[in-house]
Amino acid sequence: MRVLVAAESAVVRAGLTALIAQSGPLTVAGSVHLDALLEHIHELEPDVVLVDSRGGQEEMIEPLFQSGPAFVWLVEQEDPAAIAAGLRSGLRAALPHHASAEEIAAAIEAAAHGLVVLHPDILASLQRTEPARRTPGELDGSLTAREIEVLGMLAEGLANKNIAFRLGISEHTVKFHVTSIFTKLNASSRAEAVAIGMRQGLIML
Repeated sequence: MRVLVAAESAVVRAGLTALIAQSGPLTVAGSVHLDALLEHIHELEPDVVLVDSRGGQEEMIEPLFQSGPAFVWLVEQEDPAAIAAGLRSGLRAALPHHASAEEIAAAIEAAAHGLVVLHPDILASLQRTEPARRTPGELDGSLTAREIEVLGMLAEGLANKNIAFRLGISEHTVKFHVTSIFTKLNASSRAEAVAIGMRQGLIML
């Protein structure tokens, strides 16, 4: 997977580039200033763009989310409105600046495979600003085939590490799947997600 790194700070770009270079399946397609991002997306054709932005840069970045590659955004956690707007515009993953190297690499891989990834801290900030909570079981978008597969394994009582082993993916990726399942089914626990999944006909025991 080819990853293009974009940030205003050269120091930040160097750090993120080093992180990607040390992550097995990921390769660095390039490292650019935010101002030059669009032209380099067209020139380098990366699979994923990893963007680090600070306050005030959201309006510059958001129009690029549908430019082709999947976008992973390291964001200001204090601005859930910008994150929500980004998700509506096609953003694939959002993580806070303090996310670990392992979390960032896992999010890049997941986004490249078409998943939407929200770090738990980001998800919490969005939920705090949600104007009205849906009732349990009210769907918010359909589950992907992989999410249904994971939900079935939750119904079997498998732990994240066992699901990861069975599917041949990382434990972090499993956590992202579980978070997405909870969000889409509006469930607060594994048991509730399984019960909702059974009621919706998504899984059978």
